[in-house]
Amino acid sequence: MAQLVLDEMPRRLFSCTPTRLASFEDCPRRYRMTYLDRPAPPKGPPWAHTSLGTSAHNALRLWWDEPAQRRTPERAAALVRSCWVAEGWRDGEQSADARERVAAMCERYTGGLDPAGEPRAVERQVATRTDLLALHGRVDRLDERDGELVVVDYKTGRRAPQDDDARTSSALALYAFAAERMLRQRCRRVELHHLPTGRVVEAEHTDESLARHIRRAESIATDAVAATERLAAGQPADVAFPPRPGPLCSWCDFRRHCPEGRSAGPELAPWAGVEYLSEQEPAASQGT
Repeated sequence: MAQLVLDEMPRRLFSCTPTRLASFEDCPRRYRMTYLDRPAPPKGPPWAHTSLGTSAHNALRLWWDEPAQRRTPERAAALVRSCWVAEGWRDGEQSADARERVAAMCERYTGGLDPAGEPRAVERQVATRTDLLALHGRVDRLDERDGELVVVDYKTGRRAPQDDDARTSSALALYAFAAERMLRQRCRRVELHHLPTGRVVEAEHTDESLARHIRRAESIATDAVAATERLAAGQPADVAFPPRPGPLCSWCDFRRHCPEGRSAGPELAPWAGVEYLSEQEPAASQGT
């Protein structure tokens, strides 16, 4: 693989998260607007599905912070209510209904957990380096099972993960690689926990599968650095970082600044990503 070099001298490592790498792979223009343009172009309104995910993740983090005797399903529901993010919803009624549905979702999920089974870490920053990358990111939960670490990632979207999703997830592989390097403990198992359905999909990485994900990440980083250099050398921004129109354009924060993106798909309401909630069981009643 080509090294990130200039006149045969090594360059600084490319600092990135899995999200940053995915952003460039999905759409170079969005990557430029997110990470390079200063000031960054104004984003669109907040998304309700982002607020939902943040609320559920925060509630589960706080649940694990509780003493073991207070880690009850009812407490998880109460924590959702106390840290609810009320941005992006159509109105107060939709927000309140979604809050109760997510409270019920987290109540069901924690009902299947062992409150005495302490995770190794919750919302843990992990970091490591390769020849090209300074990689870092935040893991939802690190479990320790049979002397090995397990990466657990919560999902709150409509689509339940499929059997191969854990194995093919670059983010999970990079988290496992970084956790093993940083904590000096074997970490090869990765899991996706889908809170709306309770479905769990898992994968067990090998040295070879992790190496493939690292090579892919380094390849994306090489392309991002090359594009940044072309931009700095005077290449037009839309040539160095071309748009990549597709279905994701309807969900892009920078859609208003991208004619190709506006043509690729319809504009969506900020709450479009949470309409599946109305198909679930009725919302839980307010509890304590």
